Amino acid sequence: MALLQTPAFDETFNAPDFTLKNIDGSMVSLAEIKGKNGTLVMFICNHCPYVKAIIDRLVKTCKSLQDNDIGCVAIMPNDTVSYPADSFENMQDFTKQHDFTFPYLLDEEQQTAKAYGAVCTPDFFGFNAGLSLQYRGRLDSAGINPPDQATRPELLDAMMRISEIGAGPHQQFPSMGCSIKWKV
Repeated sequence: MALLQTPAFDETFNAPDFTLKNIDGSMVSLAEIKGKNGTLVMFICNHCPYVKAIIDRLVKTCKSLQDNDIGCVAIMPNDTVSYPADSFENMQDFTKQHDFTFPYLLDEEQQTAKAYGAVCTPDFFGFNAGLSLQYRGRLDSAGINPPDQATRPELLDAMMRISEIGAGPHQQFPSMGCSIKWKV
């Protein structure tokens, strides 16, 4: 399990389209989850200790974003044959366990993760209303540690700024996590 950091964001990057299978069996596209005030596309999985450490804070953040007309979607990009903890059935269980309010999609062919340039779980892509990338950073300043009163909610703050002015913050800290488990 290699620890990786996300690269700096490229403001010329626009969200690639996708249609992927949701945990309820329906097919969900980018157009269906796009929010009026912005869109958060996140690559996560069930087994990564970095995702497990932040998942409850992430779900809470997404609820706040959705309340502000920012669309949220999680995509699971890992090879489920080599990593059965990330299977479709386990995705369904993970969603229920953590009360997801957003779609959790399976990128079985890993084409969406490649199109986005995702490198790790968690990996966050914050887009403005025009689907131009404005944030590629971490959830918050606590990282995998428990949050405290000094913890800055960087993803929430960035997405709220994007919803208000269409642009993300100048200073962004990379997300850290486990490498995506690519098929060989």
